[in-house]
Amino acid sequence: MKKTTLLLICAGLLITGSCRKDSDFLEVPPKAIVASDLAFSDPNLVLSILGDLYNRTVDFSGLDNGWASFVDFSEAFPSENGSSYFVQRTGWGYGEWSTWDYTYIRELNLFIKRATASTALTDEQKNQFIAEGRFIRANYYFEMVKRMGGVPLITDPLDYDFSGNVSVLQKPRAKESDIYDFVISEAEAIKGLFNPSLTDKSRATRGAALAMEARAALYAASIAKYGVSTPQVTLPGGEVGIPSAMATAYYTKALAAAKELIAGGSYSLYRQLPDLSDNYANLFLDKNSSESIFVEDFKANGGKTHGFTTNNQPFSISDEGLDAGRLNPSLNLVEAFEKLDNTYAPIPTKTAGGDPIYYANQLDIFADRDARLAGTVLLPNGLFKGKRTEVFAGYQLADGTVVASGDATQPQDVPGLGRIQVVGKDGIVNGGEFRTQTGFYIRKYLDPTVGSGRRGRGSDVNFIRYRYAEVLLNAAEAAFELGDAGAAVGYLNQVRSRAGLTTPLTVGQVTFDRIVHERRVELVFEGHTLFDMKRWRLANVVWDGNQMTVADLVTNIGDARKRNTQPFGLWPYKYYNPNSANNGKWIFKEVKPSQVTGANRFQLGNYYSQIGNDILSANPKIVRQPNQ
Repeated sequence: MKKTTLLLICAGLLITGSCRKDSDFLEVPPKAIVASDLAFSDPNLVLSILGDLYNRTVDFSGLDNGWASFVDFSEAFPSENGSSYFVQRTGWGYGEWSTWDYTYIRELNLFIKRATASTALTDEQKNQFIAEGRFIRANYYFEMVKRMGGVPLITDPLDYDFSGNVSVLQKPRAKESDIYDFVISEAEAIKGLFNPSLTDKSRATRGAALAMEARAALYAASIAKYGVSTPQVTLPGGEVGIPSAMATAYYTKALAAAKELIAGGSYSLYRQLPDLSDNYANLFLDKNSSESIFVEDFKANGGKTHGFTTNNQPFSISDEGLDAGRLNPSLNLVEAFEKLDNTYAPIPTKTAGGDPIYYANQLDIFADRDARLAGTVLLPNGLFKGKRTEVFAGYQLADGTVVASGDATQPQDVPGLGRIQVVGKDGIVNGGEFRTQTGFYIRKYLDPTVGSGRRGRGSDVNFIRYRYAEVLLNAAEAAFELGDAGAAVGYLNQVRSRAGLTTPLTVGQVTFDRIVHERRVELVFEGHTLFDMKRWRLANVVWDGNQMTVADLVTNIGDARKRNTQPFGLWPYKYYNPNSANNGKWIFKEVKPSQVTGANRFQLGNYYSQIGNDILSANPKIVRQPNQ
């Protein structure tokens, strides 16, 4: 009995000891997780959390989210056979461009709440971190409202109480104007909280807040004004659509924010290089550009680079063999760049009598154009990394016969010249992917740094989210819409003179079409095209689903309502006729690449992206989008 009792006591002690040990184990803090109170007691830890939130910023176009985001809307052609759908489809699905990330919103709300509650940070540190968190949150709500219209506006972290009742978490959509009002009011509230000594442009600043405010107010204003042309694109609760009576107030706010940023004097148009095209191209490459306000930063050999240059470099100058040439700007876009006398004109390929115009140098056909053309687009025979691109589609003989081939390495017989190379190393061959099929390569954001086109290194050129020239154009548009064309022309002429358009526009020349045109050529390939067309309610007009002809292409340039449904190319041919003074010169032809079979049709249901059935079924308070 005594022995049994002793064994039971020992067993009990063993079990008790084991339980105590297990209990101690469970109370050991996990080493891989930093408690929030500890994290928000150290500014370096707070900054690391903030860095993650910055990295999740949603951009429509960006240098690290694929070249394809730049290629749509007939401003370019995709020279990659797997991406031909861009030019073969007849429109966009209702779900395109949607974003609905309330996990991100919750984490931003938690960040702001914890930074506010911190007792270990100094007031200066707290103000800076809170302002940055609120900026990132407002910026994401702006991104949401551009795509979705009104969304649930949640500014506190919501917690589930495990009661089985989730109705407290089911928030309805706010009015579209409410979301814009929130973005604008947040910018106003935080602009004075930023540390003025902070110069890192990958972090929010007072300038970034004002730039966001100006853009958001301008968007809201134009939706209010031009939404009257699409009365079907509204909802009775205001979740989609903004009353026209609100337009003037929004334009006034946009202009005020832009003027405040301009008056601050912290930014200026980039003017560093004597060649105006090189100067324009370089403002996107120079990390110290005076024009950049808020950027996504990249660092070579620092773990964050992108493949934009790898994907889009000229084929014959590629660092990475076949990885090249995907993004080909369209002739549609090229023709939009004005002549230096402020007039619009197609690229001249024929005389008035219909005969070809002969050019000694391929670049001559683009002479006397807006300098931004050659700064945005790498033209045939253009210079990249000290080498000229080689772009031509064949030889044209005296009788009109064209001699071409499927590749520069496949020579052909040319009567009188023998067996020679008949197309350029950089294209053009119909269907010849990774080489230009429009005659053009992209230059904006293309990095000439040695090795930037290699997959192993990549490029570390910054992506500019807000820049000074856009602020000037926002001010111009707002002033124009408020009836002050005199102020508008002043802002426009600043941007245009930097591009070599030195004959100032007069007040009488400032029109809505001029405003639309100026944004197109200044801001193309920066993520603005879709949203500008949407807010002006022009998207269903310019992308009307109809096929285009060459006559469509070369007429009505500068008309904001001009059809733009299919990308065209400009193909150079070398003229061979030993009996002609034009022998050896270049002629050009407007060509619709054979893969372009679809025509972009923007439906009324595309103005606001579809809200998924999973969201609708989880929250019955969410109203569906119109026209879907």
